[in-house]
Amino acid sequence: MPRAFITGITGQDGQHLAEFLHGKGYDVYGMIKGQNNPRATRLQEEMPFIELVSGDLADLPSLVAALQLAQPDEVYNLGAISFVALSFSQAELTANITGLGVLRMLEAIRMVGGTQNNPIRFYQASSSEMFGQVRETPQNELTPFHPRSPYGCAKVFGHDIVVNYRESYGLHASSGILFNHEGPRRGIEFVTRKVSNAAARIKLGLQHELVMGNLDSKRDWGYAGDYVKGMWMMLQQDDPDDYVLATGETHSIEEFVDLAFAEVGIADWRQYVRQDPKFYRPAEVDLLIGDASKAKEQLGWEPEVDFPSLVKMMVDNDLAIEAAKAGR
Repeated sequence: MPRAFITGITGQDGQHLAEFLHGKGYDVYGMIKGQNNPRATRLQEEMPFIELVSGDLADLPSLVAALQLAQPDEVYNLGAISFVALSFSQAELTANITGLGVLRMLEAIRMVGGTQNNPIRFYQASSSEMFGQVRETPQNELTPFHPRSPYGCAKVFGHDIVVNYRESYGLHASSGILFNHEGPRRGIEFVTRKVSNAAARIKLGLQHELVMGNLDSKRDWGYAGDYVKGMWMMLQQDDPDDYVLATGETHSIEEFVDLAFAEVGIADWRQYVRQDPKFYRPAEVDLLIGDASKAKEQLGWEPEVDFPSLVKMMVDNDLAIEAAKAGR
């Protein structure tokens, strides 16, 4: 059975990817940081097939030990300080984990897999936030980067160091430049889940308002379950490369709010939504929309869940969760 090693296993993408790979017959190893991690307990209950391994993207020896234990055929580096807003207040930590963490993992792979004909294939979770203040629309693999947050800057370093190790050492190392991908497993701190959860709670009478930042920003939103398939497809190619995964459509945050509240039967959502400047970014990314032509042509990848279905999926899930919590 092939073996996969996933960092960021407790996050949305890590869970979707673990489920997908398990369905394909993989032994799945997931890296966990720290002792008595509460997320790890929940993950083991939901996905007992995952073998959890201790490790930290800030500590190279722990990565080497983790890879020696797992002996993976494929490594998926999804771990990062991934909340863009937080990266402004914790810029150094973000650079260390989201940027230098990629370098440490690549070094660990070279140390465990060998410097010649290394058999370990590597996937790096790059991000559309690297494009930032976009130079062209839509954005593809050749679009110049202009990141607008410490998170985006760290992701650019991670992306570039993957290219460097691929070209310098012949590693089968690929990066997926993934545009926004969401779903019911998205953390509550992210704007899409914040909206879907608030719509559900307001409908149930458990919450009275939703406080938001900028409603005008536009994003290319897809479903995380579709995107993890693309990650796997990249590592099945004979040659490593970088690929944009995106829907090719853009929608504003206001559109997301409108659809979420409509899903719970609230037509006039403005009476429940208040904007607060504290939720605005110091430097905003106004528009992201991806061109996934290369992934469609070379990988055969296409998104399956459209935008309205994604919003409905998230709101319905939060309705069920919040109703159960309230004993309804």
